[in-house]
Amino acid sequence: MSEEQGKIGFLRKSINRRTALKGIGASAGLALGPGYVRYAQAQSSAPIKIGFQAHRTGIGASYGRWYEKTTMAAVKAINAAGGINGRPVEIITEDDGTDAKRGPEVVEKFANQHKVDVVYGTLFSHVVIASSPAAGELKIPYYVVSEGHHVASTKMNRYVFQPGITDVKSQIQSTAPWIAANYGKKITQIFPDFAFGHDHRDYLPPALKAQGADVVAQIAIPPTETSFTKYFPQIPADTDAIYHVMIGPAVLTFVKELGEFYGSNRPQLFGFIDSLEAVDINSPGLEFLDGSHFWEGAPRYAQADDTEAMKAYRAAVGIDENGAAVGDPKDVSTAAHMFGCWETLYVIKQAMEAASYQGPQDRAKLVEATEALTEFPEGPEHPQGAKTFNGKIHQCFGIQNISKVEGGKLKVVHKTKIEDGLYEAEGDYTTQPL
Repeated sequence: MSEEQGKIGFLRKSINRRTALKGIGASAGLALGPGYVRYAQAQSSAPIKIGFQAHRTGIGASYGRWYEKTTMAAVKAINAAGGINGRPVEIITEDDGTDAKRGPEVVEKFANQHKVDVVYGTLFSHVVIASSPAAGELKIPYYVVSEGHHVASTKMNRYVFQPGITDVKSQIQSTAPWIAANYGKKITQIFPDFAFGHDHRDYLPPALKAQGADVVAQIAIPPTETSFTKYFPQIPADTDAIYHVMIGPAVLTFVKELGEFYGSNRPQLFGFIDSLEAVDINSPGLEFLDGSHFWEGAPRYAQADDTEAMKAYRAAVGIDENGAAVGDPKDVSTAAHMFGCWETLYVIKQAMEAASYQGPQDRAKLVEATEALTEFPEGPEHPQGAKTFNGKIHQCFGIQNISKVEGGKLKVVHKTKIEDGLYEAEGDYTTQPL
């Protein structure tokens, strides 16, 4: 073969590869250009195996079901566009029961029995905290989609990352100025009594204090509670607004009982959408929420200014304009959180390609490649919005949405900026040995 023929062959291969990897593929609603190749040089390659630690049962089951739908949609899109390093991605799922005791057992099973490349997907903070030491001991990268501040606090270990969803400290810092400006100066806080709720407990008071407002009462509720009315008399009579964030299968009961307790004469309400995730906002008894506001990561309802990337993402994961499963309006999604699964999988892809990852022997290189990432531009891989990533604390920072309940829907009325949620690093994972 002549030198000129060699150059032509190289260019053809380069063009085909770029075309194959461009975008997220037709499965996510975007067209693939000419020259699309499914797995260039990878038909016989072993798949990249990702262990998905799922909350199929337990108090996180509604989240786990939608996390799984989003995960499979993202992997379908990634594989349609050529996989990772020319290799297909395979998801291996294990249920941890949303149980802190089972969490580390699942991580160990992934590493020792399934021989996965990385572990991914955990949401509930008590499970993340319990599982992380196992990931560190086994030296297997562990990418969580949780929101808790536990990763960014640098209290985990170097193998634990949260690159696809912002943490509670950042979310509160971003939204506190709006709450103080619009909801008065005396705020009562209701939160679940475990690690995720404790982040809200710890970071809301100083964030509001900086804006001239105060938390006048904090009410902790067990996450497995099924009735809430007995807690509401603890709310001070002079409260201007109630800040609520509940989670788990009884959230519909929580918001209904809150409405029954106050009737039409209630303080203003600002909720983190966790209190309403997977719940139909038009359920009987929730009329009192009209006019209140919620924090959302990604909006449940389609918005007038949705980008093409967001429209494609929503189509790929199968949610309609109301945020319910296409064809089943009663199957309401966990839209405010599940985008983090999509985006985290694309971060894993980006880091593996940067590290030229081939197998478990390259896990240390993968950790370093992930730490070296700095920015994720808004687009098909990151439809919720642009993000920055701090490799020292293994945490991303992005925008937040504040939405108003209006006409039985959630309408975004305020978007924060990335810089609103930035804070000083509390440590540096990169100084830890691999």
